[in-house]
Amino acid sequence: MSDARFSPQTAIVTGSDSGIGRATAVALAKAGMDVGITWHSDQQGAEETAEEVRGLGRRAVVRHLDTTDARGTAAAIHKLAEELGGVDVFVNNSGTGDGTKFLELDYDTWMSTLDTNLNGAFVAMQTAAKRMVKAGRGGRIIAVTSVHEFQPRVGASAYDASKHGLGGLIKTMALELAEHGITANNVAPGEIATPMTGQEDEDPTRKERPGVPLGRPGDAREIAAVIAFLASPDSSYVNGASWPVDGGMLQMGPQAGSHITSNDWRES
Repeated sequence: MSDARFSPQTAIVTGSDSGIGRATAVALAKAGMDVGITWHSDQQGAEETAEEVRGLGRRAVVRHLDTTDARGTAAAIHKLAEELGGVDVFVNNSGTGDGTKFLELDYDTWMSTLDTNLNGAFVAMQTAAKRMVKAGRGGRIIAVTSVHEFQPRVGASAYDASKHGLGGLIKTMALELAEHGITANNVAPGEIATPMTGQEDEDPTRKERPGVPLGRPGDAREIAAVIAFLASPDSSYVNGASWPVDGGMLQMGPQAGSHITSNDWRES
């Protein structure tokens, strides 16, 4: 196990064409890293992220990534690392949800969600980890999960299963990679104003959420700030942790249960 001070120079952030991924790429660029950016369906968004990174005086490289394609995922991560000159920090942010309730959920939809959120994440993180081990400089691996890593949601069977699985995978990685000076941690966002929640252009401070103690959704930059800390030398003794960043949402279980006044919650 290395006691050398970790000094990250390069990072790859998957799904960084918008939302949490874009905010994270920019935060890591501000921390002095060159950044690899990936996109699945929004190439223009990825190029805009790259321009923000370059505007901060850091290099940015962009590549398409489809995490349902295992071979293509590994190849894309290798290519990004080669263009950057290595990968010190890897942030697995790519993900999807299907919004299908359990009794209506077909196997193909189930597998598509798991391939995107869990199986593809395994390939991407293993590819990055192997490069980190070979380089011998230590590293940081951070997965963006969800509060649904801990608590379920109606209409999210596949999503919940994938995020539970990703949380468990990271914890095992933390045990096995520590001897190489590599830490592995999760960040578990609550409701964040991003395209995934249909709030890309909304100010989260103006959106009322009475069921969240802070009373509002989160901003993508609030998630990125925690990821940037976990990617930094200052997080050197944080390993195998899963950090909810949810405005206190997860603390509301019994409280919410005793204040629900209709059966609306049964619908996704």
